[in-house]
Amino acid sequence: MSTSHERLSVHDVDPAATQAVLGLEKYVRSSGLDTLLYELVKIRASQLNGCAYCLDMHNRDARAAGEDQRRLDIVSAWREAPEFFSEREQAALALTEAVTLISKDGVPDDVWSRVTACFDDKEAVHLLMAAATINVWNRLAISTHQALPSHP
Repeated sequence: MSTSHERLSVHDVDPAATQAVLGLEKYVRSSGLDTLLYELVKIRASQLNGCAYCLDMHNRDARAAGEDQRRLDIVSAWREAPEFFSEREQAALALTEAVTLISKDGVPDDVWSRVTACFDDKEAVHLLMAAATINVWNRLAISTHQALPSHP
């Protein structure tokens, strides 16, 4: 797979397409979901999907919002270091993985039970929307070979 050039810019070809996804993003950002938790969700989905553009962006965003570099370094192995992540974060990461890899096992009951033990129904909707939104962004960026910015 060659990723040396961007195939197309969705925004340049059809700005309304970008605006549609930005509507999802705006909803999640205004939902009250904790900013650092949302960044962890975006990073974990982007790791699973292999989206360099989104990983570059959201790791920078997380650091700018005050996230600890050590947690960012180990988020892909969060199950091996549960002491670094709260119960809520662990539940959100498990849900993010299940939603991102939904064709594998769906969202197992144990993952859903963990979410409902830590989040109320409205917060669970916010988490689902967060996972769905980053997966849309990942799919657009990966499909088009979206170029990394030259200056972070």
